Amino acid sequence: MPPQRGRPHRGRRRLLGAVAVAGLLGTVLSGPAAGAEPGPELVSNGDFSGGTTGWWFTENLPAAVTDGRLCAEVPAGTANPWDAILGQNDIPLTAGEAYTLRYTATATAPVTIRANVQMATDPYTAELNAADRIDATGEEIEHVFTANADNPKAQLAFQIGGSAQAYTFCVDDVSLTGGAEPPVYEPDTGSPVRVNQVGYLTHGVKSGTVVTDATSPLTWTLKDAGGTTRATGRTVPKGTDPTSRQNVHTFDFSKVTRASDGYTVTVGEDTGEPFSIGDSLYDGLRSDALAYFYHNRSGIEIDADLVGEEYARPAGHIGVAPNQGDTDVPCQEGVCDYRLDVSGGWYDAGDHGKYVVNGGISAAQVMANYERTLHVEKAKGEKLGDGKLRVPERGNGVPDILDEARWQLDFLMKMQVPAGEKLAGMAHHKIHDRQWTGLPLLPSDDPQPRELHPPTTAATLNLAATGAQCARLFEPYDEKFAARCLEAAETAWEAAQAHPDILADPDDGVGGGTYADDDVRDEFYWAAAELFVTTGKAAYHDAVFDSPIHGDTDAVFPRGGVGWLATGGLGALTLATVPSDISESELAEVRAMLTEAADGYAADSRKSAYGVPYAPEGNNYVWGSNSSVLNNMIVLGTAHDLTGKAVYRDAVLRGMEYLLGRNPLNQSYVTGYGERDSHNQHHRFWANQLDPSLPNPAPGSVAGGPNVGIEDPVAQDKLKGCAPAMCYIDDIESWATNEITINWNAPLAWVASYLDDLGSGLTKY
Repeated sequence: MPPQRGRPHRGRRRLLGAVAVAGLLGTVLSGPAAGAEPGPELVSNGDFSGGTTGWWFTENLPAAVTDGRLCAEVPAGTANPWDAILGQNDIPLTAGEAYTLRYTATATAPVTIRANVQMATDPYTAELNAADRIDATGEEIEHVFTANADNPKAQLAFQIGGSAQAYTFCVDDVSLTGGAEPPVYEPDTGSPVRVNQVGYLTHGVKSGTVVTDATSPLTWTLKDAGGTTRATGRTVPKGTDPTSRQNVHTFDFSKVTRASDGYTVTVGEDTGEPFSIGDSLYDGLRSDALAYFYHNRSGIEIDADLVGEEYARPAGHIGVAPNQGDTDVPCQEGVCDYRLDVSGGWYDAGDHGKYVVNGGISAAQVMANYERTLHVEKAKGEKLGDGKLRVPERGNGVPDILDEARWQLDFLMKMQVPAGEKLAGMAHHKIHDRQWTGLPLLPSDDPQPRELHPPTTAATLNLAATGAQCARLFEPYDEKFAARCLEAAETAWEAAQAHPDILADPDDGVGGGTYADDDVRDEFYWAAAELFVTTGKAAYHDAVFDSPIHGDTDAVFPRGGVGWLATGGLGALTLATVPSDISESELAEVRAMLTEAADGYAADSRKSAYGVPYAPEGNNYVWGSNSSVLNNMIVLGTAHDLTGKAVYRDAVLRGMEYLLGRNPLNQSYVTGYGERDSHNQHHRFWANQLDPSLPNPAPGSVAGGPNVGIEDPVAQDKLKGCAPAMCYIDDIESWATNEITINWNAPLAWVASYLDDLGSGLTKY
């Protein structure tokens, strides 16, 4: 999902209820607040003493009252929760009123159902959309929610489909009453002492933050694993941090260079999470962050020998039932009269969609990770080489990281409109399911028809840029594939020149995100830069240096970070680092833009009480803010590569401190890294929170992070009024704060490679 930029989000998941993909994991309470008087009962015949009176069922549910309970025989093979429903209509709700839903239920096979209180008609907007795990125990379940709108005819719906096997569902003692006292959500932030929970490079900066009411300096103590004091000092009061609304102090122990594990920092009676000091702490993260892409490949079986039994799965969308496959996909009605094989590629995010604009920047940054090793002397290209990463192509003589990129590049080229067709050479914007699907759902179990969506200029320029980058990187290994990439790129450029303003429909958001973008000047800049570096042609050179955004640092490197909506910086990074026919004065001009942006990000990091190189206007932490942080870190890391200046390196290290625990929530946002790591990110098949038979996200998966928009029901229920950097919850249903995506993991992998290359963290390589 998209991060950054302060522009509107792509309009994801506008529909809730029976067509929703996201819901509210309800808070389980011990009972109503003391002295609270429940309102009148709104559910009729909730004990089923009147048989099935007042209740309705979908046609596929044989249901009857048995032993005082309403029991339904749920058929095997339903794909989504809403494929089998029992419910009751005409429930009156009042805006602002808090309600309590209680029920007991059993299932002959463990399942996750949805208990919804919602509109009874399209768009089924939900006041409560709760995911509940049901088994044979029959324990009472309780949810408290507040109605956002008056609705005299709301619906209570138990959505009980989505199971591969048939089972019997029984429910009893259903009650819905007003007069509840809504629970107050208090995030568990653990110790007030916040550090990088992975660790600090031996000769790198080492900073931390403590949340405290104190206004005067406090004593901090660094101890090793055996409890021996290794350093001590005084904190620096910083006052109220505007991103968290916390009173904080900072501390610095950069002078400590003794490598060891199990260090802790204590301030007063509070001790932070343990961490290491040492060299090359990020080797594992480099590998794990790149393995994310293999995990999320479409059209191929994920091999247990590469990822372990827990993460192995069948191939998705290859046309094996119930899949309809991606090998012969039609367009949306009225868009085209041809069909394309668009198999392969990477699934975008928590859904099964594949998007050219999101996939383009992701492939570009994976390739840039490798390309950096060709031009930075001490970058460890061998760690990305053949036989080093978790890809099935290892041993073919091609660097593994390029093998991974090729899986996506091949898909991107398949999205190009064929010659002879209207808009030939353009690229289709996206391909995804006709309707939204629910969680959890393996790609191999997705039954929805797949559709190509209209071509767009933005998608076409993504293809032009990545195809050009592909051509120069693959030429030493596969000349034929490199030539195919360049042909696709130049054809795409010509098509975009001919159709410069075909934009994605911001309302085309059913079954997948819109990825709408109303300004493609940055895409033209990026594509022209890549094509010029690869070919040296004057037309591409002129398109770069005549671009209306060239020379405007804020336009090329926005304060909120490079991203799929702001791709100009990708072109500038290439121009600044990859040898080309650019003149010395032009090179100096591009590098000046880059270092100016890096200076700003470094200043933001120094000013921040949590060291984060991210300071969006008004502290407006956006959807995917963690990727904004990471993309700013790429600019900083590149500036350090070019200049060797410690100021840039230090800002990258502080950014990683923030991502790995030195933040207002004391949360490591990367699965498998740190004591308090995110591990319930929004994803359809890494869905352990909803189905214990499925895994949590694989190690090295970065969560989207704080988002003041709190667009999903979980965030809206629990995070109202949150401080910007605290608008996050590690909940699988919080797709607005906790999704994982290819375009967030790509910059994580780049940064992990950069940090691993630093070794001990010395200023110069």
